[in-house]
Amino acid sequence: MIELGKQQKLKIQRFSDPGLYLVDDEENEILLPNQYIDDNMVPGNELDVFVYKDSEDRLVATTEEPKIKLNDFAFLKVNDLASFGAFLDWGLQKDLLVPNNQQSMDMYVGKKYLVYMYLDDETDRLVASSKINKFLNNDELTVFEGDKVDLIVSNNSSLGFNTIVNNQHSGLIYHNEIFNDINTGDHLVGYVKKIREDNKIDISLQKQGYGNVEPNAQIILEKLSKNDGFIQLNDKSNPDLIRSQLQMSKKTFKKAIGSLYKQKLIEIDEKGLRLL
Repeated sequence: MIELGKQQKLKIQRFSDPGLYLVDDEENEILLPNQYIDDNMVPGNELDVFVYKDSEDRLVATTEEPKIKLNDFAFLKVNDLASFGAFLDWGLQKDLLVPNNQQSMDMYVGKKYLVYMYLDDETDRLVASSKINKFLNNDELTVFEGDKVDLIVSNNSSLGFNTIVNNQHSGLIYHNEIFNDINTGDHLVGYVKKIREDNKIDISLQKQGYGNVEPNAQIILEKLSKNDGFIQLNDKSNPDLIRSQLQMSKKTFKKAIGSLYKQKLIEIDEKGLRLL
C-alpha cells in the first residue's frame, strides 16, 4: 500500500518521459520525477522514498528526506504567508501548509515554530498544526517512573519547560532542575521522575537516585583534577554555588561526594573537597 506522508520501500517498475514508476506489493503505481533519478536505479530494484502530493495535488515520490513525517513533530521555519495560512520549509519542493485555524499564534516569515503534521480528512492533504497539545494524550500513559524517554522541548512556562514525551505525552521539566540552556525544538533524552495522580509527568534530564551518582561523581573528580585537587565546595555549600560550578543540584552533589568519600577518593572538610 502506498501511504501518504511516510517513508517506504517501493519497487522500480518502469521508465517513462516524466520519470520512473514505482509499485507496491499490490502493483499500485506512483511517479518518481526525473530530477530524483540516477544511473543506479534499475527496474526490479527497491527504492526508499517519501510519498507526498505535488503542487497539482498528485501523489509523487521523492528520494529527498523531509524534516517531518506523518504524525510527527518538528521545529520548522515559515517560508511564506497567504490569506489562508502559513507555508513551512520541510525540506521538499512544495512547502507544508499550516491553515489559519491550526495556528496557536500568528506566524511570521523567517521564524520557526514547533508543529505536528497530520493527514486532513476533508482534503486528504498533509497539513501541519502548531496547536501541539491536542495531539498529546496523558489519559493512558505508556511510560513509568524511572523510564528513559525521548523529549522534544515544547515551550517555556512559569514552572519550567513543557516537553513532548515519546511523541505521545506531555511532560514538564521544572526550572530548578535545568542546568544547561535548552530551547524550543531541542531533542533531548530524559527520565520520568514522577507520575502524578492526574497523570501529569514530571521529567528530569538526569537519572534519579543512585543511578545518577557515577557520572556526576566523575564530573567532580575531573573538576578536582583541574583545580590542583581542591574545590571550595562541600555538603554545606549554597545550592546556587554548586549549580553554577558543577551544573548539578545540591541533592545530586551530596550523593556523588558521598559515593566518592566511601570509595576513599576524596576528603571532605569545612573548607571543601580534596582529592586523595
